[in-house]
Amino acid sequence: MLSMIITPKFGDCDGLRHVNNNVFPQWFELARNPIYRIFNPEYSYETWNLILAHFDFDFVSQMYVRYDVEIRTWVSRIGNSSFDVYQEAWQEGRLCVKGTTVVVQFDFDNQKSKKIGDDERAKLMENFLEK
Repeated sequence: MLSMIITPKFGDCDGLRHVNNNVFPQWFELARNPIYRIFNPEYSYETWNLILAHFDFDFVSQMYVRYDVEIRTWVSRIGNSSFDVYQEAWQEGRLCVKGTTVVVQFDFDNQKSKKIGDDERAKLMENFLEK
Protein backbone atom coordinates (compact mmCIF):
# COMPACT_ATOMS: atom_id res chain seq x y z
CA MET A 1 0.00 0.00 0.00
CA LEU A 2 1.09 3.52 -0.77
CA SER A 3 0.04 6.30 1.59
CA MET A 4 -0.02 10.09 1.25
CA ILE A 5 -1.19 12.73 3.70
CA ILE A 6 -3.00 15.74 2.26
CA THR A 7 -3.91 18.83 4.23
CA PRO A 8 -7.09 20.29 2.72
CA LYS A 9 -6.89 23.96 1.87
CA PHE A 10 -9.66 26.46 2.52
CA GLY A 11 -10.62 26.49 -1.19
CA ASP A 12 -11.30 22.72 -1.08
CA CYS A 13 -14.36 23.44 1.08
CA ASP A 14 -17.85 24.07 -0.32
CA GLY A 15 -20.90 25.95 0.92
CA LEU A 16 -21.90 23.02 3.14
CA ARG A 17 -18.50 23.28 4.90
CA HIS A 18 -17.48 19.90 3.50
CA VAL A 19 -14.48 19.01 1.41
CA ASN A 20 -16.01 19.30 -2.06
CA ASN A 21 -16.33 16.10 -4.09
CA ASN A 22 -14.51 17.76 -7.01
CA VAL A 23 -11.14 17.62 -5.22
CA PHE A 24 -10.95 13.83 -5.05
CA PRO A 25 -9.97 13.20 -8.68
CA GLN A 26 -7.03 15.58 -8.12
CA TRP A 27 -6.03 14.13 -4.75
CA PHE A 28 -6.28 10.55 -6.01
CA GLU A 29 -4.25 11.43 -9.11
CA LEU A 30 -1.55 13.00 -6.96
CA ALA A 31 -1.39 9.85 -4.84
CA ARG A 32 -0.96 7.74 -8.01
CA ASN A 33 2.33 9.49 -8.91
CA PRO A 34 4.55 6.67 -7.53
CA ILE A 35 2.68 4.23 -9.78
CA TYR A 36 3.03 6.52 -12.79
CA ARG A 37 6.78 6.64 -12.16
CA ILE A 38 6.96 2.86 -12.61
CA PHE A 39 6.19 3.49 -16.29
CA ASN A 40 7.83 6.90 -16.67
CA PRO A 41 10.60 7.38 -14.06
CA GLU A 42 11.55 10.81 -15.43
CA TYR A 43 7.90 11.92 -15.31
CA SER A 44 8.37 13.46 -18.73
CA TYR A 45 5.70 14.58 -21.21
CA GLU A 46 7.99 13.53 -24.06
CA THR A 47 7.97 9.88 -22.95
CA TRP A 48 4.54 9.74 -21.31
CA ASN A 49 2.93 6.34 -21.87
CA LEU A 50 -0.22 6.11 -19.75
CA ILE A 51 -3.81 7.18 -20.22
CA LEU A 52 -6.73 7.18 -17.85
CA ALA A 53 -9.60 5.10 -19.21
CA HIS A 54 -12.16 5.26 -16.39
CA PHE A 55 -12.64 6.30 -12.79
CA ASP A 56 -15.42 6.10 -10.25
CA PHE A 57 -15.87 7.16 -6.65
CA ASP A 58 -18.15 6.25 -3.78
CA PHE A 59 -18.67 8.97 -1.19
CA VAL A 60 -19.06 7.14 2.12
CA SER A 61 -18.79 9.89 4.71
CA GLN A 62 -18.46 13.68 4.89
CA MET A 63 -15.02 15.26 5.12
CA TYR A 64 -14.03 18.57 6.63
CA VAL A 65 -11.31 21.09 5.86
CA ARG A 66 -9.82 21.18 9.38
CA TYR A 67 -8.45 17.61 9.41
CA ASP A 68 -5.71 15.98 7.36
CA VAL A 69 -6.67 13.28 4.86
CA GLU A 70 -4.79 10.05 4.23
CA ILE A 71 -4.98 8.71 0.68
CA ARG A 72 -4.29 4.96 0.55
CA THR A 73 -3.42 3.48 -2.83
CA TRP A 74 -3.20 -0.08 -4.10
CA VAL A 75 -3.11 -1.86 -7.45
CA SER A 76 -6.19 -4.08 -7.54
CA ARG A 77 -6.01 -5.66 -11.01
CA ILE A 78 -3.34 -6.13 -13.67
CA GLY A 79 -4.36 -7.03 -17.20
CA ASN A 80 -2.42 -7.23 -20.45
CA SER A 81 -2.19 -3.49 -21.09
CA SER A 82 -4.27 -1.98 -18.29
CA PHE A 83 -4.43 -2.04 -14.53
CA ASP A 84 -6.80 -0.83 -11.83
CA VAL A 85 -5.79 1.43 -8.98
CA TYR A 86 -8.02 1.25 -5.92
CA GLN A 87 -7.85 4.22 -3.54
CA GLU A 88 -9.38 5.30 -0.27
CA ALA A 89 -9.51 8.66 1.49
CA TRP A 90 -9.51 8.47 5.30
CA GLN A 91 -10.09 11.28 7.76
CA GLU A 92 -10.07 11.00 11.56
CA GLY A 93 -10.12 7.19 11.38
CA ARG A 94 -13.10 7.09 8.99
CA LEU A 95 -13.23 5.83 5.42
CA CYS A 96 -14.78 8.75 3.55
CA VAL A 97 -14.22 8.13 -0.17
CA LYS A 98 -13.21 5.07 -2.15
CA GLY A 99 -12.67 4.68 -5.85
CA THR A 100 -11.08 2.80 -8.70
CA THR A 101 -9.20 4.16 -11.70
CA VAL A 102 -8.40 2.16 -14.84
CA VAL A 103 -5.03 3.11 -16.32
CA VAL A 104 -3.80 1.90 -19.72
CA GLN A 105 -0.23 1.73 -20.94
CA PHE A 106 -0.47 3.53 -24.27
CA ASP A 107 1.69 3.98 -27.36
CA PHE A 108 0.90 7.53 -28.49
CA ASP A 109 2.82 7.21 -31.78
CA ASN A 110 0.68 4.28 -32.91
CA GLN A 111 -2.44 5.31 -30.95
CA LYS A 112 -2.98 1.92 -29.33
CA SER A 113 -2.54 0.18 -26.02
CA LYS A 114 0.76 -1.46 -25.21
CA LYS A 115 1.41 -4.66 -23.25
CA ILE A 116 2.65 -4.18 -19.68
CA GLY A 117 6.21 -5.52 -19.41
CA ASP A 118 7.43 -8.01 -16.82
CA ASP A 119 9.44 -5.39 -14.91
CA GLU A 120 6.48 -3.02 -14.65
CA ARG A 121 4.17 -5.89 -13.70
CA ALA A 122 6.52 -6.93 -10.87
CA LYS A 123 6.67 -3.37 -9.54
CA LEU A 124 2.88 -3.04 -9.69
CA MET A 125 2.60 -6.27 -7.67
CA GLU A 126 4.56 -4.66 -4.82
CA ASN A 127 1.41 -2.68 -3.97
CA PHE A 128 -1.19 -5.27 -4.96
CA LEU A 129 -4.37 -5.43 -2.91
CA GLU A 130 -5.31 -8.98 -2.03
CA LYS A 131 -9.11 -9.19 -1.72
